Amino acid sequence: MTERQPLLLQSDASDYEGSRGGPARPARSSPPDNTLVNVHSEDSIAVHAAASGSGSGDDDQAALDKASYNPTLHRTLEHPTSNSETLVHLLKGNIGTGILAMPDAFKNAGLYVGLFGTLIMGAICTHCMHMLVNCSHELCRRLQQPALDFSDVAYCSFETGPLGLRRYSLLARRIVTTFLFITQIGFCCVYFLFVALNIKDVMDHYFKIDVHIYLLIMLMPMIVLNLVRNLKYLTPVSLIAAILTVAGLAITFSYMLHDLPDVHTVKPIASWATLPLYFGTAIYAFEGIGVVLPLENNMRTPDDFGGTTGVLNTGMVVVACLYTSVGFFGYLKYGEDVKGSITLNLPQGDGLSQLVRLTMAVAIFLSYTLQFYVPVNIVEPFVRSHFDTTRAKDLAATILRTVLVTFTFLLATCIPNLGSIISLVGAVSSSALALIAPPIIEIITYYHVGYGRYNWMLWKDFLILIFGLCGFVFGTWASLAQILNDRTH
Repeated sequence: MTERQPLLLQSDASDYEGSRGGPARPARSSPPDNTLVNVHSEDSIAVHAAASGSGSGDDDQAALDKASYNPTLHRTLEHPTSNSETLVHLLKGNIGTGILAMPDAFKNAGLYVGLFGTLIMGAICTHCMHMLVNCSHELCRRLQQPALDFSDVAYCSFETGPLGLRRYSLLARRIVTTFLFITQIGFCCVYFLFVALNIKDVMDHYFKIDVHIYLLIMLMPMIVLNLVRNLKYLTPVSLIAAILTVAGLAITFSYMLHDLPDVHTVKPIASWATLPLYFGTAIYAFEGIGVVLPLENNMRTPDDFGGTTGVLNTGMVVVACLYTSVGFFGYLKYGEDVKGSITLNLPQGDGLSQLVRLTMAVAIFLSYTLQFYVPVNIVEPFVRSHFDTTRAKDLAATILRTVLVTFTFLLATCIPNLGSIISLVGAVSSSALALIAPPIIEIITYYHVGYGRYNWMLWKDFLILIFGLCGFVFGTWASLAQILNDRTH
């Protein structure tokens, strides 16, 4: 899928629906724009977890079985993905509107703080992805399950962790699912506003209309497009969006690299007050952790995913270099005048720049449906469970989709500053998923195993957790302050 799609989890839907006792299903892979499913029923996981925590005369044999269990050998994959296909999906899952906001992030950090900060942020986020994959493998061996998704890993880590925390396993699962929902709703709001602002920037050359009018004009087509329930029919839409995005980025780069000013024309270090805004935007851009487990679970050779030169490191190095270069050259080119999306800084009267804005607007408009599929896939089963007939279920699902699209429209209307909403989404939900959840999960997962010599793993996780919590608190505070300040002026 396009940007950072967590590719959810029918299991999350069943969790909200309150279903219990379904048989465990094998992991499956599917075409790029289908939901990657590797789910197990909550009961099947709980049974394994209970068995792992109970004492018996067969403890030694059980331990031996768990040690020799290789989850990758027990996955049933209809269409396993190759290393190159997984790399492409990883890049698509990490590159989207966030890359266009990186020059604005550099403005809030300063040229050199942004340069090194983005590379460090990329390294930390990549390490957290590795942490999540390693915890998934450890829990799969422990529970003898072929594959787990993000919320499953959170659930199982608590369920097999310290006795005092096992009562919170279901809560951990729901918190992760909730943040995934919030993240995707936030992305939808960003997409709505991004399209409206870029169209407005093109049309202002001919006549000026308020951005809220463009948002209102987009509402009905967006609702109609999102009534499509089968992702199979959205595959051509995703392909067109990907082609338009690549073309738009290439042309944008040509504008940024033309007649670059001297590095002394911009601030090397920004003020402490704006640094939390940089954090929110940067972590928004790097928040691709939701796609990691679905991609690894559906690989033909999952052992190639990790490692120093594995698919994950290769893809994230490319992502970090792209984000750093767009942020560095975009801020250097436009300085303090840089906007929430670099496309809004392109020359207004130039025909090619107008084409870039329209191209990116169409690409993001089409990508909205894929981002929207995730939150609606979480809530829709819960809504359907309250109705008996198929006709009533379908009608309720249609109303739900209309309400959710309208909700993202209203949020985009209330926050007209694109940079502020990107920073807020990143600080609130992206930091929770990318920097806060992985160290907590790793600490609980390896509680019975140990944290290595001098408890180095524990100290490392605490440092990442403190970093994520600081970014969460200060980033949210700074983003909300900027949004309120914009609305009072």
